Amino acid sequence: MSKVAGEQISKFLKKKLNDLKNEFGENSYEYTSLARQYLFDKRETEVDYKSERRRHYEADLTADSSGHVLTGVERLYRRCAVFELTTACKTRCRWCLRANYNPFTLKKDEIENAARYFGSEANRDELKELLITGGDPLIVPDLLNDALECIQKYAPNIRIIRIGTRLPVQDPDMVFSDKLAHALRRRDGMRLEIGTQINSPVELFPESVAAYHKLQEYAERIYNQQVLLKGVNDALEPLVQLYEKMRDIGIEPHYMFHCVPLHGMEHHRTTVEEGLDLIKSLVTSGYISGRSKPMYTAMTDIGKITFYEGVFVDRKGDMFLLQSRYRYEDRMKWNPDWKMPESAEVDENGYLRVWYKDAKTHNKGWESTYIME
Repeated sequence: MSKVAGEQISKFLKKKLNDLKNEFGENSYEYTSLARQYLFDKRETEVDYKSERRRHYEADLTADSSGHVLTGVERLYRRCAVFELTTACKTRCRWCLRANYNPFTLKKDEIENAARYFGSEANRDELKELLITGGDPLIVPDLLNDALECIQKYAPNIRIIRIGTRLPVQDPDMVFSDKLAHALRRRDGMRLEIGTQINSPVELFPESVAAYHKLQEYAERIYNQQVLLKGVNDALEPLVQLYEKMRDIGIEPHYMFHCVPLHGMEHHRTTVEEGLDLIKSLVTSGYISGRSKPMYTAMTDIGKITFYEGVFVDRKGDMFLLQSRYRYEDRMKWNPDWKMPESAEVDENGYLRVWYKDAKTHNKGWESTYIME
């Protein structure tokens, strides 16, 4: 379903939106920080096709060495691969990275083919970790159970399974199902972690907190990947509240992502500089625990790049050239189907660089502060 075509919102979130509007008002932070994440905005139809992306990267693997078709398998990195069981979700986030993927839900034979690939002779020495995502894999517990059983059987080299979900903040009652409990049960030789996305402290309703506590019965840890969004978390106060609440619940920080330049998402995006100023305030102010500090990172056409010193190489208008330490030869080894995007290049040392689009406006003087010669 296209983001522009309409909304997909769970009954739980519809009720919460209505309750927040009635209690705090339509212009309140409590209401708008949730509404901006899920309600259609006419600005989504304003698209700059030259620089905005349909997808954030192309990393699909189409077949294994035996010729078996691989559906839902992506790989960019040495240790970890991505496995998508379904593109379905309970609720559609307006900026969703995967909303423009062709919709699918895997069949059992496709799950087995993928598990055999993960455990193949070519992969078993280096591939140790798997991110099962979608869509939301927790809404298809039978398929999730099949996937975990196949991985245990055919890919015992996979020791850590990370499962991506927003179900606790979108439909928390589903977390308590017997089928999901069966799928997430402890398995010998396999460690489960839950990756979630909480963007606003408002999202941590009592029902959602209870759902996260339930998932802690199955997972070794739960970690959060937050997207930096205008009007949702682009100020210090709501971020401090968010990371304070996560610390109390036992959810660890991971990434704070700069919002990806996908089609029609400009109204959600801050500038890179605004994010840099915000992350410095968050992690150096003493307002949050030292164990609650995220990494400010971009999802580029070649993969994740965290904004460290030396990353910014060049700038042309609102486009940055970012330096990675991904080697082109490694990328082709791990994913022979990978095709270098037009936005990327290889430097003299064999490392990949990539052009990345900033938001349309930025503060004067940014270049002299952060561009490294």
